[in-house]
Amino acid sequence: MDRDEKKVTLWTRQDARSLDELQKNGVIRITRFHLEEKFDLIADHIIYLYKWFVDAADKRVPKPQGVEFPIWCSVSREYMLRPTDGQIVYELEVDSSEIIYFDGLKWDYVLNHHYVPKNEKDADDYALEMKNKGYKNTFSFIDEKTAHFFPQERKRVMDSWNRVFEIDNWDIFRIQANIWEIRPEMIKQILREDTAI
Repeated sequence: MDRDEKKVTLWTRQDARSLDELQKNGVIRITRFHLEEKFDLIADHIIYLYKWFVDAADKRVPKPQGVEFPIWCSVSREYMLRPTDGQIVYELEVDSSEIIYFDGLKWDYVLNHHYVPKNEKDADDYALEMKNKGYKNTFSFIDEKTAHFFPQERKRVMDSWNRVFEIDNWDIFRIQANIWEIRPEMIKQILREDTAI
């Protein structure tokens, strides 16, 4: 894939009901309701982190008025989420100026409330520093019940999260993309469970 192309092919798996939304509203957007339905018991945790992502991503690619949350996409057909029962995959052609690329492995650090290191040495240095300070559980820095005890550490961890947007190595297994919405003209193909992939 050439990241310098004006149009880029992306894939995103969505609930099949999104076709109704597209027909009714002329656009597919992710709302809080979608996230609550998808993530159920951990929805509040995910939404908290998605809100951080929205604010950070909006600085890179401004979100359209009325958009709440981004749409997760794969940059490779090979590693895309496959269609399943009740889920379809949109193959999209997206203007490169609308895409927010990020490192999915770094995003895992964010999901787990961890510091995102610059590199392996930074990770080792950070772990040693936390150990020397006597911190056994760095999750406390972000947890709303305990974060007020660690304002500097909380800020340091959350500032490090911006590294998710730093692409150190273009690896289609780790790199993911976000867009703010799906419009009809972006859809090249819809893949269903019975589609040969």
